[in-house]
Amino acid sequence: MSVDRDFSVISPAVQWPIAQVEQVHLGVMASGNGSNLEAIVSAIACKQLKAKIEVLIYNQPEARVAQRAERWGIPTVLLDHRAFPSREMLDAAIIQTLLQSDVEWVIMAGWMRRVTEVLIDAFPQRILNIHPSLLPSFSGIRAVEQALQAGVKISGCTVHLVELAVDSGPIIMQAAVPVLPEDTAVTLQARIQQQEHQIYPQAIALAAQQIYS
Repeated sequence: MSVDRDFSVISPAVQWPIAQVEQVHLGVMASGNGSNLEAIVSAIACKQLKAKIEVLIYNQPEARVAQRAERWGIPTVLLDHRAFPSREMLDAAIIQTLLQSDVEWVIMAGWMRRVTEVLIDAFPQRILNIHPSLLPSFSGIRAVEQALQAGVKISGCTVHLVELAVDSGPIIMQAAVPVLPEDTAVTLQARIQQQEHQIYPQAIALAAQQIYS
């Protein structure tokens, strides 16, 4: 089925390759472990995604994502949000870093900070985020716990373009994950994350195709 701006909601059954006419220059923003960064880098290395990660921006000094990036030779920049008086000033520093690195697309891969219109206006319709639910259901924090508390039978993950409202914006791709009777937040999160790793590189390719075609 189609959604706003002619992007497609696609199940993980969709297979590579997705046609992509241009190499995209990515800037990744992350706060934690960095498994989605690893998935994107692996897709690039396997030539499934025509892209280059120009820089990783992270905001937690102890975040393991920085170690993953360094192993792949990706430049890293620490912008600790605690050093900035406001979200807007943090976003201004992020923009400066991204522009210095010639970034075209911003990829939020577990970035645990709300972004402001300062960043969104600098990269209109060029910021992607991944969220562990089938949006518009269970937006915001603790989405997996929300799904379990609601008793849903199917959860999943969503890649979407970022707009000012949290976890809003046109949907690029989704993957469904069944909720099992014995699931906990930990087990369901782990299975959702497996699908995140599958669809995020594909969603980047699809979004780039829509822009460049």
